[in-house]
Amino acid sequence: MSLKVIVLAKQVPDTNEVKIDPVKNTLIREGVPSILNHDDANALEEALKIKDSHPDTHITVITMGPPQAKDLLIECLAMGADEGVLVSDRALGGSDTWATSNALAAAVEKVGEFDILFAGRQAIDGDTAQVGPQVAEKLGLPQVTYVREFEIDGKDITVKRALEDGYEVIKLQTPCVLTTIKELNTPRYMSVGGIYDAVKADIPTWGAKELEIDLSTVGLDASPTNVYRSFTPAPKAKGVMIEKDTVEENAEALLALLKEKYIIA
Repeated sequence: MSLKVIVLAKQVPDTNEVKIDPVKNTLIREGVPSILNHDDANALEEALKIKDSHPDTHITVITMGPPQAKDLLIECLAMGADEGVLVSDRALGGSDTWATSNALAAAVEKVGEFDILFAGRQAIDGDTAQVGPQVAEKLGLPQVTYVREFEIDGKDITVKRALEDGYEVIKLQTPCVLTTIKELNTPRYMSVGGIYDAVKADIPTWGAKELEIDLSTVGLDASPTNVYRSFTPAPKAKGVMIEKDTVEENAEALLALLKEKYIIA
């Protein structure tokens, strides 16, 4: 069975290293390493698992970002993807999720026909979980989000979708869009041979001209969403330890403290 799979991936700052400027209340990005977004790594891994079972599968990874995002594509190729495409253009800078999905949908259409489009549930630098579903909507394709389990049989796909209070089993057919969560799989590492081949790979860069996209639908000016302010939460007040001799005395002391704080009447 020959399949064509597209994976949407994003290069994000390592949130373990992110700091906030205490004066400007903006992210300090200088010196912060960039990584493959965690959920996108799961999306790529699921595509690679399909390729393990069906060697004729062809995997294309698309990422949108500055020129250095090409490093992410090299990593994806080293893990086993067949080709990568970088969507990068100053005209796309400042795009929110709506504008980003416009550009990515145009890139997907330029790649051509496919069977499955995988995307991570959300990016750790935004946590909106909007881009994958928006791309599906603009391509006019069925979608399932929060995919925890996945099976494919020809054109038939069965997935288990995670909900807040349980799971939902859904059957659909290709072509479709699926967004993945970390419980779906464990991403593999790059191979030595894969790294050697990936650094020599020809990775094209597509801008607004190559995508033939309406500039009024991308970029900062086309984005209806703007970040008003970024800040770190204020530290919580120091906790109070109640240590009495008996459980009853602890309960009485807690009750008195809650009344004193007007938490209860």
